[in-house]
Amino acid sequence: MERDDIIEYSLYTHHDEDQGKKLRKKIWMVTLLLTVVTIIEVVLGAMIKQDSTAWPYVKITFIVLTLLKAGYIVLSFMHLGDEKKVMKYVILAPYIVFIIYLIFIALTEGAYVGNALDSYGA
Repeated sequence: MERDDIIEYSLYTHHDEDQGKKLRKKIWMVTLLLTVVTIIEVVLGAMIKQDSTAWPYVKITFIVLTLLKAGYIVLSFMHLGDEKKVMKYVILAPYIVFIIYLIFIALTEGAYVGNALDSYGA
């Protein structure tokens, strides 16, 4: 007995070979961009030591690159890039504000804990 409540979406992907090539090219470009950004992060983390004076800048760079990667993933794989500009901002702006707030809290609390440990001589 065949079920009629299951929809097989793969049967409805009617596109020609040119559209398929465009989609595959887009997927490869997204993969390449994310790979390059990840390699930059790994190289920075491997080359610059934590006791270096440049380490705070490396941390900020990590945060910025990670946020850019997350935004690009949302735009590409969640099809937000196909929306109008206003819709992108309406969806992404609250998340960006929330992420900045979480970073602020993490840095503030981390500084407080560091100062507390220093005052106890730990």
